[in-house]
Amino acid sequence: MHPFQFGVILGLSRTGLFAEGRFLGKVLDEWIADAQEFVHTKLPHLLMAVVIAYVLVRLLRLITNRMVRIAEKHAAGGSRIAQVKTLANVIRATGLALIGTITALQFLAAVGVNLAPLLASAGVAGVAVGLAAQSIVKDVLNGVIIVIEDQFDVGDTVRLSGMTGTVEAMTLRKTTVRDGDGTLYIIPNSQITIVANLSRDFSVATINVSVDFSADPDKVQEILVKVASDIRNSDQFKTVFLADPQVLGVDSMKGSQLIFPVIFKTKATQQYGPMREFQRRVRLALEENHMLPGDPNRVFSSFTSKATDAQQVAAVQEEHHEAPKADPTANKAHDVNPFNPE
Repeated sequence: MHPFQFGVILGLSRTGLFAEGRFLGKVLDEWIADAQEFVHTKLPHLLMAVVIAYVLVRLLRLITNRMVRIAEKHAAGGSRIAQVKTLANVIRATGLALIGTITALQFLAAVGVNLAPLLASAGVAGVAVGLAAQSIVKDVLNGVIIVIEDQFDVGDTVRLSGMTGTVEAMTLRKTTVRDGDGTLYIIPNSQITIVANLSRDFSVATINVSVDFSADPDKVQEILVKVASDIRNSDQFKTVFLADPQVLGVDSMKGSQLIFPVIFKTKATQQYGPMREFQRRVRLALEENHMLPGDPNRVFSSFTSKATDAQQVAAVQEEHHEAPKADPTANKAHDVNPFNPE
């Protein structure tokens, strides 16, 4: 509508019931005064609130989109990108809800709504919800920290809350882990206090080879070094190792056992194949060199032979030992019958 037309209509409305001094005229005057005050004082405030809200929304979207782009550029796998996208969506939704709520309160205050009862009710409801759902809040906060610090990803082998397995899924509230026998564990993120990630960087495996005490330690050391080197350079496992195996020599002696630790440093969670192959080859090598594996219940053979020799000597001495002569004073006297002439 043209401003001139609006002025004509307003002038005509001032006649009759809307004339100055009459009831409806006074009401119209108050409306005009309130509209002037709204346009003069409150409308600029609302426009500024809208502009600030718009800037904050744009800034929030810029930050979350940049988070996703950085993750897509530098993340090692798709699971990490999915985690960052989830976190970005949560941050965006939370930020939009907070900005929208504050802007709506500004509009309600501008139109004369008393916000004190509303804010008091919201505060009481917030306290009640916080007390009832504090575990969920802890789950979400801890989930955000796990994602931000990249403590583990989907597909990693981890130990969480005493449970060991592979991470199948994770959200801001819970983490799903499946162990080796197929059992599925659902762990709330607030219960995750210590994270043992078995899939990061590398794995170190120690194999304790037990050999009988009668074996030559230098020969055993030579056999173990050769077997470990052959596995290290084999086509099947040469890409798995990150360093040459270490054979540390005799670490301890337990009864008739000699313990030789062998250390493998491999890619993360790739140590099991070389370990099994090493133990198989060690078994064959010990048999080939006529060496016995260690047995805590076996008695060393040289001690056994000495004990047998001592028993044989004692038996011979007992066989050739002369019987002692009888003591005549210890003989019992013969009974004599005086009535018998013999």
